[in-house]
Amino acid sequence: MLILTCLSQLQRLEEALRRSLPLALPVYGAVLNINRGNPGELEVVVDSWPNFGAILARRRGEIPVDDCYSNTQAAFYRDVGAYKALLETPGCLRWDTAFHILGLQEGVATVSQAIAGTKGVELEVSDYYTYVHPDPSTLPEPRLAPGVRVGTLSPAHVDLLNETWPYGGNARSRRYLGELLGRYPHFCLQDGAGDPLSWTLTDHFGAGTHGYTLPGHRRHGHMRAVLSLAARRAQARGFPAFGHTATGNRPMQRLQEELGHQRLPGLCHFVLHNPGLGRAGR
Repeated sequence: MLILTCLSQLQRLEEALRRSLPLALPVYGAVLNINRGNPGELEVVVDSWPNFGAILARRRGEIPVDDCYSNTQAAFYRDVGAYKALLETPGCLRWDTAFHILGLQEGVATVSQAIAGTKGVELEVSDYYTYVHPDPSTLPEPRLAPGVRVGTLSPAHVDLLNETWPYGGNARSRRYLGELLGRYPHFCLQDGAGDPLSWTLTDHFGAGTHGYTLPGHRRHGHMRAVLSLAARRAQARGFPAFGHTATGNRPMQRLQEELGHQRLPGLCHFVLHNPGLGRAGR
């Protein structure tokens, strides 16, 4: 197990992951962030170098044992056996903490299930569709409704974000959303008084997240504009324009498809380890 810290290694890794898209998308997004200032204080762990078989991208440093938001790791592997061996390497993971592993390969779920079974660790697996826009430059200039303008969110809006996020509502999620807001790009539409109407954030892995329009302002094209602006910004920064959508969220799926986003085959697996510990820390 190695933690890559050398710039030349990280740049070489970026190129290798680009050739492994789209399966490597979340890890690739993390490495892009690391190689562009590392605003999220991330690190990448590989089983070997340079011929790696498996990789994890995650926050570096100590994370509270019950914080499954900050302790989210993205995975990609070339060999599922190497991936399993990496996760079982002493010091790679703390199996007594609450943490997520996410990835676009089936082994992300099955390997955790196999290891957890031997350790008596409880798991929750949630599956999402992943949408990618192949060329955001083709998106038309968004038309904003009268009285609506592009604005920004501020730390004063973190409570609003936390209250409206389906996975939020606690102190840890509030801290996590505040970090995303302060470290990564976001888009927000505001009314004439400067109050937020619709927005989307970006997570540590470069994915769009927490796309939301306040209930009283829906069906006005706000989310269509926000998604278009966010995709064009991602492309301008050299990032892929992608995000994960709940399998039951048909309205968001339909909107993305209308905008030209393409749904990847298969699913993105979010594997929560020790969910009871995570809930206990709320």
